[in-house]
Amino acid sequence: MRLHVADHPLVAHKLSVLRNKETSSPTFRKLVDELVTLLAYEATREVRTEPVEVVTPVATTTGVKIAEPLPLVVPILRAGLGMLDGMTRLMPTAEVGFLGMQRDETTLEAITYANRLPDDLTGRQCFLVDPMLATGGTLVAAIEYLFDRGARDVTAVCLLAAPEGLKVVEDAVGDRGDVTVVVAAVDERLDENAYIIPGLGDAGDRLYGVV
Repeated sequence: MRLHVADHPLVAHKLSVLRNKETSSPTFRKLVDELVTLLAYEATREVRTEPVEVVTPVATTTGVKIAEPLPLVVPILRAGLGMLDGMTRLMPTAEVGFLGMQRDETTLEAITYANRLPDDLTGRQCFLVDPMLATGGTLVAAIEYLFDRGARDVTAVCLLAAPEGLKVVEDAVGDRGDVTVVVAAVDERLDENAYIIPGLGDAGDRLYGVV
């Protein structure tokens, strides 16, 4: 597993505003969108391309385009939806699938309740988006889900990660080079309820309200 922590002053600034409990939901949503676009830039550094002939106003040259099969962006419902626009803005030709996964608050195990993905992901580069990497169980289950369907590699884009969750993911995937985790920051720890400290609260509730 490869870990990339985005070290940029704009990332740190936006994350600080997101952490503030006084930040309203509309502002929170806007900042998540902006922050994800910055993270997406880092996450897509190794997106596959292929050569393409381009005719400029003065000459013909060789450029590149995103290769097929096209990348697949997979938000983990529901909080991952708040990150979708930021990813597709940078990579508009990507296709989108959905995974509904939630953490059982008693066992802390990941439960899959919805799947809107192609059955065959052979050769696909997949980008999982989920705001919080806490215990790591949900992310590991999602990664396995994609690889079981033939994904070529998986990049997870998260706003925050806890060291405990990163260790769970690393223990699960080992040193394989086809799994990358891109985050804005790695926080201190998990509390007794498996929430990230200092964190930013429940990302889904802060994006969409308590339901």
